[in-house]
Amino acid sequence: MRIAMIGAGYVGLVSGACFADFGHHVICVDKDGDKIAALNGGEIPIYEPGLSDLIGSNVRQRRLAFSTDLKAAIATAEVIFIAVGTPSRRGDGHADLSYVYDVARELSGALPETFTVIVTKSTVPVGTGDEVERIIRDENPNADIAVVSNPEFLREGAAIRDFKHPDRIVIGSEDRRAAAIMGEVYRPLYLNAAPILHTNRRTAELTKYAANSFLATKITFINEVSDLAEKVGANIQDVARGIGLDNRIGLKFLHAGPGFGGSCFPKDAMALIKTGQDNEAPLRIVETVVAVNDQRKRAMARKVANAFGGNIRGKSIAVLGVTFKPNTDDMRDAPSIPLITALQDMGANVRVFDPIGMDQARRVLTDVLFCDDAQDCARGAHALVVVTEWEQFRALDLGELAAIMACPVIIDLRNIYSPEDAMQNGFHYCGVGRPQPATY
Repeated sequence: MRIAMIGAGYVGLVSGACFADFGHHVICVDKDGDKIAALNGGEIPIYEPGLSDLIGSNVRQRRLAFSTDLKAAIATAEVIFIAVGTPSRRGDGHADLSYVYDVARELSGALPETFTVIVTKSTVPVGTGDEVERIIRDENPNADIAVVSNPEFLREGAAIRDFKHPDRIVIGSEDRRAAAIMGEVYRPLYLNAAPILHTNRRTAELTKYAANSFLATKITFINEVSDLAEKVGANIQDVARGIGLDNRIGLKFLHAGPGFGGSCFPKDAMALIKTGQDNEAPLRIVETVVAVNDQRKRAMARKVANAFGGNIRGKSIAVLGVTFKPNTDDMRDAPSIPLITALQDMGANVRVFDPIGMDQARRVLTDVLFCDDAQDCARGAHALVVVTEWEQFRALDLGELAAIMACPVIIDLRNIYSPEDAMQNGFHYCGVGRPQPATY
């Protein structure tokens, strides 16, 4: 099939490359001429494992192309995906749908005369598809279209596998022609027995927000229980396993840490809250989740300070990992940002290292020392704070690090080390969700 993907950001690039790998002919369109020029030159603007090779392979086989010319791209397209950004709107937390609606207006005057399926791949609030359809029909009453909601459920760092081996595919439409065409789009996944859930459009839109908000709730729940575990002498990792082995609960998203971040959970939870408020159906649980998560990120700085009796003024704090999760360079709403800001507010000098995210970190972090590797970051530091659980941080030579630090203190916000191993290597160890040691 011929597919036009409007938006060459994270979702658009991953989706476009995977559809091309299925055998479809895909053209990704973006207004950013520099981005398109870079893509046509073989440069990938985001970090996602395997994406560069996937794009290169499909470009060489002429199934994937990049352009700034929307009109030409959709002229022969059977399916047009809208995959532009929907960031939180400044001031009120609603999703900013201006990019989505701008695309709808541009499409309306350039649609082919044949039946065309227009798909919102962007994460959008309930009713957005209705407005997209209204815009197009107002400006082009003769357009033969169906507007479908097909939300993405991709995890950064594992997006290609998630796309090709999805837990489910949600297609929101009551148009039989559109449903049949979307079935053809995803036909290659039939071999993987991926379940396709057909719903109406509004149900599909709500499903995406509900899913992300529920996962955010699981994270926040285990984080709050971890605080209680510290007070009562329990071990949160054992608690998480004890409840997660219950099939009704499951083990995923029960890892205590510094709070959730990224491009999805904070934004989507806030948008769902606003949708609930607008429709007089407030989501009190989700409201609390967002508030607790925001408070937790700065609270982690107090955990660092508590290791020194509450005073870290003038001390050098080494932060390992600044991206919101491993295997991505994404710094959006990363827990490291408010944590570092709080450490600086307490008078600490902060030095950081991240395997992939340093370029992005330089854009959002100020007055920090950027280091070349974990050893460089730890050298002379009074505390080592593990914020992002990159694989390479799991096998550091703790004895070597302890020897080159001013104070061998490790605050492990991801519990990637056992207290016993850390202490055997000379560290004063503070984890999350377990009894805390005395002040160093």
